[in-house]
Amino acid sequence: MLIGQEITILGAGIAGLGLARALAMRGASVRILEQAPAIAEVGAGIQISPNAGRVLDAMGLGEAFEKISVPSSGAALRDYARGTEVLRLDLTRFGRFGLVHRADLIEILLDATRELGVEIELGARVGNVSLDGNRAVLDIGDLGLREVPFVVAADGLRSCVRRALLGAETPLFTGHVAWRALLPIEPGEVPNEAHVFMGPGRHLVAYPLRGGTVLNIVGVHERGEWTEDGWNHPGDPDQFRALFGEFGDPVRGWLQRIEDVIVWGLFKHAVAPRWHGANAALMGDAAHPTLPFLAQGACMALEDAWVLADCLDSSESREAALARYESLRAPRCKRIVDAGTANARNYHLSSAPVRGFAHMGLRVIGKTMPGFMPDRFKWLYSHDVTA
Repeated sequence: MLIGQEITILGAGIAGLGLARALAMRGASVRILEQAPAIAEVGAGIQISPNAGRVLDAMGLGEAFEKISVPSSGAALRDYARGTEVLRLDLTRFGRFGLVHRADLIEILLDATRELGVEIELGARVGNVSLDGNRAVLDIGDLGLREVPFVVAADGLRSCVRRALLGAETPLFTGHVAWRALLPIEPGEVPNEAHVFMGPGRHLVAYPLRGGTVLNIVGVHERGEWTEDGWNHPGDPDQFRALFGEFGDPVRGWLQRIEDVIVWGLFKHAVAPRWHGANAALMGDAAHPTLPFLAQGACMALEDAWVLADCLDSSESREAALARYESLRAPRCKRIVDAGTANARNYHLSSAPVRGFAHMGLRVIGKTMPGFMPDRFKWLYSHDVTA
């Protein structure tokens, strides 16, 4: 039982807030430590597929999510030069897909945690964690050392809890650099689905947000190295346009209209070989950072949140709960990470003959067996961690 148990979460992103809601629903006493001085509007669009939507429903947030998201029919894979459709993936058979601004989802999660009495401490940057004793010791800089009974890492790729559990690791640059822009559009200008334009060594994804008034654009290209830390660097719109200069309309027209762009390098670790210690656990990107090519980062974090809270509430001991949590989540998350990596390769076919042959095959499959390709993702989208 979680009633009255004190749990500290590092990070007030989707993972941390989702876990806080799931724990507080079960009676835990939850505190979130967030390094930022305020929870501001950062990031851009994300896709919430049915597997994560079921978690939001179970948290009592399904109606609120519908109000802030654009319903999506799935995805359309397109040729980069002509914009013509290669394959349409009608994914509505699996449930509700929602296209949402990250900040809007954060807002409803934030309200949902606060209404259950979760405490959120801003400006609390945890630099190091000691897990040697019965209690975790957090070094919060100017705020000093703090002992807590149990800490959950929702603090991302460079998690200090992961470092304490597994030792020092250097995130691996994947060879991909992402560019992100938001473009004002008219409602109905862009159909409500994810549009994936596939080209040699690069691809671009676009979909509408906020009632179809904003277009979320993310372009990813291959690059040999990346030295800057972080994921929120201002970029040069002209450079973005040049990198995707071979793309035809509608991409060319969209890029001509953008005024601001953010650029960041994509890094990853392997899925953690161990997800917990006696007084700590990993979740979200701290456990399984993934490439964004399957749109499952936020979805995996929400799944983690529900499963971890459920295991802690229903198991006879914390040790048993954490072992069960890892056994349920690690194989699925590894499969998702591997599938996302495979998508990167498939989107970026550099050889024109290979790309032409592959796209022709996809067109044939789409016309003759329209359900074949969507059904390959049944394992992903039909999964229900709340069942």
